[in-house]
Amino acid sequence: MALRTFGVLAGCAAILMLTTACTAQYREAQAEEAFPPVGQFVDVNGTQVHYVTKGSGPDIVLIHGASGNLRDFTFSLVDKLADSYRVTAFDRPGLGYTERVNLEGTSINQQAILLSDASLQLGLEKPIVLGQSYGGAVALAWAVERPDNISALVLTAAASNPWTTGLSTFYQVTSNPIGSATVVPAITAFTPTSIVSEAIDGVFHPQEAPEGYAEHIGAPLTLRRVSMRANAMQRANLLGEIEALHTRYGEIDVPTEIVHGDADTTVGLSIHSIPLSNQIDGANLTVLEGIGHMPHHSAEPEVIAAINRAAARAGLR
Repeated sequence: MALRTFGVLAGCAAILMLTTACTAQYREAQAEEAFPPVGQFVDVNGTQVHYVTKGSGPDIVLIHGASGNLRDFTFSLVDKLADSYRVTAFDRPGLGYTERVNLEGTSINQQAILLSDASLQLGLEKPIVLGQSYGGAVALAWAVERPDNISALVLTAAASNPWTTGLSTFYQVTSNPIGSATVVPAITAFTPTSIVSEAIDGVFHPQEAPEGYAEHIGAPLTLRRVSMRANAMQRANLLGEIEALHTRYGEIDVPTEIVHGDADTTVGLSIHSIPLSNQIDGANLTVLEGIGHMPHHSAEPEVIAAINRAAARAGLR
């Protein structure tokens, strides 16, 4: 009887796993059909890097945050900057359509080197580098690791300094090998659209996402298993990587503009950008009253003004 019960349970588990895998695969195909690549690809040492380039003028590179892709920038900012700059937005490794590099979690230093090398292959000449949220940590790593391939640094709501709170339960589970193998496929297969909408609302709080943003961003791309696993590992490793990097900010000697909202509850102003403004010589901090974690949407003119200041300080305008 015990063996029979075990056999039934094992069979049910196998059916559930197969159903989950097939449903996940179907939803991934739907996501990629609805949100195909919008740019081109460059091969960087065997890694396919997806990018969009538009406009003419001094070069600027845009690096998106966690759980995102370059569509975050193509919603509005790329077009706004293209009249004055040659703008290049990259998908980070494992997200959007850039290939995953390291199954253990591509570090911010590895990402910075990859995107710097991609920019060199594309002929971008010492670009201004803008990083948002997690992308800000990558931009900081770029400034430290590749100082000869950057003219100025712009950081919006950037993760930059160590914090004391632990890793959230969600990332503890999804970055764990067992959770990665079991929970991640279930999230891909069964997460309802309402949960995605709530997540977007939470990132923008206390502002609202611009009309049409949710339809443009391609959030289902982030729910693909490869992207969820890459994002989870990157997020799980971020604190340790920032602990190693933040002692080197004094090496950064390019014009630096920092923009951060004082209502940001995702990346706290007092923990990150206020100390960062003292760690980089000559850094200019702009604090946006009442603005949350997405100033490049919620306070777009102020972010563009910071970019223009950085360009002027670097002698590009």
